[in-house]
Amino acid sequence: MTGTHDPDALARGLYEDGIIALRGAFPPEWADRLREDVEELFREALERPDGAIGRGPNRYYVEIHPERLRGFVDLVTHPWVVAVAEAVLGPDYQVVETGFDVPLPGAVAQPWHRDFPAPKETVEDRRLTSLAFNVTTVDTVPEMGPFEIAPGTQWDDGAEFDHGMFPPKSHYPRYHELAQRKMPQRGDISARSALTIHRGTPNRSQSSRPVLVLGMAAAGVDNDRNDLVVSRAYYERLPDEVRAHLGCRVVDRLEPLVQKHTIEGLVMGAAE
Repeated sequence: MTGTHDPDALARGLYEDGIIALRGAFPPEWADRLREDVEELFREALERPDGAIGRGPNRYYVEIHPERLRGFVDLVTHPWVVAVAEAVLGPDYQVVETGFDVPLPGAVAQPWHRDFPAPKETVEDRRLTSLAFNVTTVDTVPEMGPFEIAPGTQWDDGAEFDHGMFPPKSHYPRYHELAQRKMPQRGDISARSALTIHRGTPNRSQSSRPVLVLGMAAAGVDNDRNDLVVSRAYYERLPDEVRAHLGCRVVDRLEPLVQKHTIEGLVMGAAE
């Protein structure tokens, strides 16, 4: 056991369904501060070239510097987050990405997808080598275009997938049958394999639905998709247990991030 969390149960949930969650991990006020930070970072990103990348109409992703989040250390040291990471990725797991998704009012349905092609370790050894932790900054309601996921599909053969990520539409009926829409509330955390087939649904509300994304990977895994950067002053202030798990570059001065993710299928918008 890691604290009160059973590592076997945590790993089983991710290996079977591809997603697990913890309700009420933080008080709502903590999530409200997170939203303040995310909204400021989003405004900054929209004001500079390549500061935010489109993931379909009225939908954006922004990768960020961890030190711009007041709750970063709280999140990466939360007992449940640590227990999940150790159970699935091993004791030497690394934090490799911080960012956020923002589905704005008018965001349309994304195509069903996984976030990157399945790596060799998953295809050949049936092993999960990365996780995405999601933290909502709002109380989700159906009109906001909630996240939709097809449990168990992290193991689907991606040989037919466009770019290894986008299944053909002939697969959609199965995903519709499996689909679960998630309605997280402020303070909740989820962990998922980004290989589990999922999509954003239409945001018909008048509110945005910002969600923080924390990416982790097993030690030794090739990770050319991400480039986590922290300043030396911030790095030296971090607790030892955080530095030990931070897969990052340390620089003397931070520079604005240029977004590197290119997800062609999502930019095309509605898939149906």
